[in-house]
Amino acid sequence: MNPETEYREGLDELASHYKQIITLLGEDTERDGLLKTPMRVAKAMQVLTRGYTMDARKVLTDALFKEDYNHMVIVKDIDFFSLCEHHILPFYGKVHVAYIPNGYITGLSKIARVVDIFSHRLQVQERMTMQIRECIDETLHPLGVMVVVEAKHMCMQMRGVEKQNSITTTSEFSGAFNQAKTRQEFMNLISHTSL
Repeated sequence: MNPETEYREGLDELASHYKQIITLLGEDTERDGLLKTPMRVAKAMQVLTRGYTMDARKVLTDALFKEDYNHMVIVKDIDFFSLCEHHILPFYGKVHVAYIPNGYITGLSKIARVVDIFSHRLQVQERMTMQIRECIDETLHPLGVMVVVEAKHMCMQMRGVEKQNSITTTSEFSGAFNQAKTRQEFMNLISHTSL
C-alpha cells in the first residue's frame, strides 16, 4: 500500500464514524474547518495502521543472502511511531536490533522495515518488542536476536499521570543473547543513544 495514494476498503465508512465521533464531542462537522476532517482522519488512520496489510517475514526473505558472517549485526536508532491500543494515542521512540547470523543475512534496511510493519498497528510496546524479535528469529534462524525499544507514550504525557519526561524501555532476546556477556556487549554498543 502506498500511503499517499492507496487506501484500504472501508475508508468511507471509517470517515462516517469519525464524523459521528466529532459530533458526539460537541462540534459542528458542517463548519468550514471540519468539513473534510472525517475523511482526513480516516486516511491518516489507514496509513498509521498499514502494518496490518504487510508481511514482515516476506520483507526479510526478499533480501536474504547466504553469508559466512557469524558476529553481531546491529541496526540501532530506528525511529518509530505507533498507536497505543488502550487510548489510540501515539507512542514513539527508537528501536535497536541485533542478530548473530547463522549462514544467512538480510538487507539492513529490511530490519527497519520490520520495525515499521509492527509499529504501524494498534500496539503495546511490550508486544511490539516481542513481535520484532520473533519475526527475525523465526525467519532468519540466527544464533541469537536482541531487541531494545525506548519510547515516550503520549497516553502518559497528555492524560492520566501527565509525566512528560518518562521513557519506557523494553527488551527481548534469544539464543546467544541469553548469555549476559553478549547482552552486555550489545547494550554497550547502543548506550550512547538517547531520545
